[in-house]
Amino acid sequence: MSPFFADWLNLLIRWGHLIAGIAWIGTSFYFVALDFSLKRRQALPQGVAGEAWEVHGGGFYQVQKYTVAPAQLPDDLIWFKWEAYLTWVTGFLLLIVQYYLNATAYLIDPGVLPLAPWQAVLISVAGLAAGWMVYDLLCRSPLGQRTALLAVLVFCLILAAAYGFTHVFSGRGALIHVGAFIGTMMAANVFMVIIPNQRKIVASLLKGEAPDPRLGAIGKQRSLHNTYLTLPVLLMMISNHYPMITNHPQAWIIVGLIVIGGGALRHFLVRHEVGDPLRQLAWTFPIIFLALFAALILTAPQVRRIAAHISDQDALSITQTRCIMCHSSKPTQQGFAEAPKGVKLETVAELKRYAPLIDLQAVKSTAMPLGNISGMTAEERSRLGQWIAQQ
Repeated sequence: MSPFFADWLNLLIRWGHLIAGIAWIGTSFYFVALDFSLKRRQALPQGVAGEAWEVHGGGFYQVQKYTVAPAQLPDDLIWFKWEAYLTWVTGFLLLIVQYYLNATAYLIDPGVLPLAPWQAVLISVAGLAAGWMVYDLLCRSPLGQRTALLAVLVFCLILAAAYGFTHVFSGRGALIHVGAFIGTMMAANVFMVIIPNQRKIVASLLKGEAPDPRLGAIGKQRSLHNTYLTLPVLLMMISNHYPMITNHPQAWIIVGLIVIGGGALRHFLVRHEVGDPLRQLAWTFPIIFLALFAALILTAPQVRRIAAHISDQDALSITQTRCIMCHSSKPTQQGFAEAPKGVKLETVAELKRYAPLIDLQAVKSTAMPLGNISGMTAEERSRLGQWIAQQ
């Protein structure tokens, strides 16, 4: 496939993924907040657990939730499922287009683990599938009845996946896989648990039988898991723009901080939205800020010592050897029709213009060259950093 059509395919799938993700996250935020805002009032219909009055768009809405299900259901019952399904499908297609078809550039880093493209793809698919199976077994086991313990175990599962991915894939590939790992658990919760349980409840009602309340409780548990994982997975999905995270030597620890801080922030947003006083939510603030502070300390750049003078030509020779196969007027690297983001590194003037980006991507991290495909050495990165520090 030509780079032109590959870029258009990437763009359209990414757009679809974004649209579906917004719809899924929006409904997740809404229904969890709605569930927490239900009030038990007098004179509610039989079987109704609570109701909420809402105002939006100039209109008023009265929403009621049944403990299990009403005695009868209308024909136009609305199912919220396609948002989750399409988010996962478009995300996996994007994983194929961006990472599987360009595995040597985006997914594999020989400095981490030398893999053939087929090996990297196999590890990716197996890792995503294994993550769901282990998570689902935990939830279905007796441990699933102990909320706090289950939360700790799921956190450890995500942390273990992050550790594994960062020791197999490139920095960008590893963190995007952590996002896909969590996203797969979330989408499978909807496809494999929540919707099937709802269908069983509907089938019982149609037969005139009393639905099993356990089915609704399990669905609610998985839905809550999804909402607390929403903010961490969003950050993972945009992490490839930030090499101070993706290419950090202990990126898996940063993943843990993101999950803890993001989960606490999600709890605050949900509970504050439904009217919980700030004093009851104050415990979330130290967790959020400590997680952020720890991430800042971990990713803080090291003070650079200038050992020797590096000439402009020395710096240019490094970029001409290691960088211009992509960052030039006519890239020679397969898959690139033009310089990424328009950054060209063919002259000293261009090096000076993009020095901060070079410093971020190729000196303070090993994000560039992609997958270190040109074999830039640590000594060359150091010399390039010294030249930048001289400017």
